[in-house]
Amino acid sequence: MNNEDILLMMPGPVPVTPRILRAMSKPMINHRGAEFSEIYDDCREILADIFKTDNDIFVISGSGSAAMEAAVGCTIKSDDKVVAIENGKFGERFKLLANIYGDVVPLEFEWGDSIYLDMVEEKLAEGAKAVTLVHNETSTGILNPAEEIGKLARKYDALFIMDGVTSIGGDDVRVDEWGVDIAVVGSQKCIGAPPGLSMISVSERAFEAMEDIEKIPYYLDLKAYRKSANKEKTQTPYTPAIPLFYALQESLHIVMEEGMEARINRHKTGAEAVRAAVNTMGIQMFPNLDSCSGYSNTVSAMRAPAGVSGDDIKKDMLKRGIVIAGGQGRLSGKIFRIGSMGNITSRDILVTIQELETVLHKRGVVSNIGPGIEAANNVLDALL
Repeated sequence: MNNEDILLMMPGPVPVTPRILRAMSKPMINHRGAEFSEIYDDCREILADIFKTDNDIFVISGSGSAAMEAAVGCTIKSDDKVVAIENGKFGERFKLLANIYGDVVPLEFEWGDSIYLDMVEEKLAEGAKAVTLVHNETSTGILNPAEEIGKLARKYDALFIMDGVTSIGGDDVRVDEWGVDIAVVGSQKCIGAPPGLSMISVSERAFEAMEDIEKIPYYLDLKAYRKSANKEKTQTPYTPAIPLFYALQESLHIVMEEGMEARINRHKTGAEAVRAAVNTMGIQMFPNLDSCSGYSNTVSAMRAPAGVSGDDIKKDMLKRGIVIAGGQGRLSGKIFRIGSMGNITSRDILVTIQELETVLHKRGVVSNIGPGIEAANNVLDALL
């Protein structure tokens, strides 16, 4: 099947609109010149609105994991304790990154279960320089209580480092109000640009914490990013991926044209449509609402039905031209996931549900084709 006919319905990368693709085809420019400086300034200004922050914002030529490493690598030294909260694959990644640079205090929950705030407070009360959290854990489809973690971090004078890779730009995120010292987002998620860039906001408290760090990652040195951003012609410390900056700027303009309130509502409604459809088909959500603080508004995770693996469903959907995601790590084969982020439209969701219902019908999981698509359509009507 031609790649142009493939529909990406995974939790990133997301489909990229022709307008954004055209922006990437512009000629190369001097990355130390005025034209790039204007692009970078424009991106940073819009990102500040999306992050809801007055903190410094930088763009790194590297995926969200690069920004995650910058966050811990620039603020943590070997004897610093870091409370690393894990209830999914990306919480585990934050834990592993923090363990490279500091003394990790792991706080592990079942993947997909809620975070218990009393346990977080207990660990912070013992003393820690920082706490890490994945706001929107796409591996399990759970939304974690960032605002509450921010309050606890402030109470115990710990840095709050938050992965907003799959929530910023698609869900309600309030970096300053929640007391987030460092927040990161990936270009290929809710913002709707191609993969390869990450954006990071850094508070003054975080910069102060960097003063006594002896070994900072060279390419991911946030103090170097700040120094370059404060030059007369704003720039990055190292050569940026210029075509991706073109794409990011265009994507951010699209975000602003849609408006954040409408964009958040579109993401939320899309996820609700997927959940309504699978519930009608008798497919269980993962996690159970009773054991989680809330479902993600940008991706839906479902338990594979009896007798069918999540990987089977993923393969069947690919044969029909739609890419969804399976489970990661310990959840491999046990779940499947459908994204509703970035540039994904109501039509994309309806096509996906139609094909999913067909796949499940062929496998004997559902007896009728139609109820799922009708349930999704009823929810999506709110966007018309």
